[in-house]
Amino acid sequence: MKFKNFDELMRMVKGKSNRIVSPGANNPEVIEAIKIADDAGLVSGGVLVGDSAVIKSLASAAGLDLKKFELVDCKDTAQMCRLAVSFIKQGKGDFLVKGLVDTSLYLKAILDKEARLVEPGSTLSHFVLFETSHYHKLFAVTDAAILISPDLEQKRKIIQNSVNIMRTLGVDKPNVSVVCPVEKVNPKVPSTVDAAELSKMSQDGRIQNAVVEGPYDIYISVDRKLADEKGVKGGQVPGQVDIMVFPDLDAANPVYKSITYFAEGLKSATLVAGASVPVILPSRTDPPLTKALSIALASFIKDQKKVAA
Repeated sequence: MKFKNFDELMRMVKGKSNRIVSPGANNPEVIEAIKIADDAGLVSGGVLVGDSAVIKSLASAAGLDLKKFELVDCKDTAQMCRLAVSFIKQGKGDFLVKGLVDTSLYLKAILDKEARLVEPGSTLSHFVLFETSHYHKLFAVTDAAILISPDLEQKRKIIQNSVNIMRTLGVDKPNVSVVCPVEKVNPKVPSTVDAAELSKMSQDGRIQNAVVEGPYDIYISVDRKLADEKGVKGGQVPGQVDIMVFPDLDAANPVYKSITYFAEGLKSATLVAGASVPVILPSRTDPPLTKALSIALASFIKDQKKVAA
């Protein structure tokens, strides 16, 4: 990893040129997040789409100077999303920050074929990067927001999306745990059958540049000692996991929100993986700091892609 924590990430992207485009910016948490990002030197400008009177009122209350932003007045949420994507295509912004708009409308605009933000055959998935005092390095959870009940092929794409992000962050061959309720393959628990197949996919090249192991439970994924106690003696992933993949939304979303609410010293950033530009998809209840750190993460990824190009 090219940074060991979020504080280091914030220092690395401070002062970069980052123009955000936010549909539904008439939202106090988003305005507070932009204020935090602006104070930290993470934002150089962009376009705020939404009810401009509300945006101005919220910005005044938060102490955010709007001089560097273009305000586009719009009260229809679907249109906000379409406009935001069009501004990205016009080169008016570097990445998207979801505001007070429905996730389905946001993703629909991004997936529009004419927008060309998603390659044909690609799958969008949710990626959240966590920092907590209970684990020795940053780790990711996927997919906690987009795909409801992914099939095996969609799970493969979810893993590849997350692996690609982790590689951009500097982890050359991420360790991936396919998390299930039990650590043995059981036909009565379909997620364990998928886990075994996904592990094979990383061995035969269908999943590239990753070590994928499973089925593992969470204990095995994050703690080598607990893995040993449960009889899992081999494997590279236990205690060194970089990405935890969950069977479906019913599993991933509660885990994501539980970590967010209960974990000590927690910081996190969320993105949509699979698009050609960074797309920030925070939960409406995520704190402003999470949204600001998501801006920092998007900035880092944007710069790394430029270097790679």
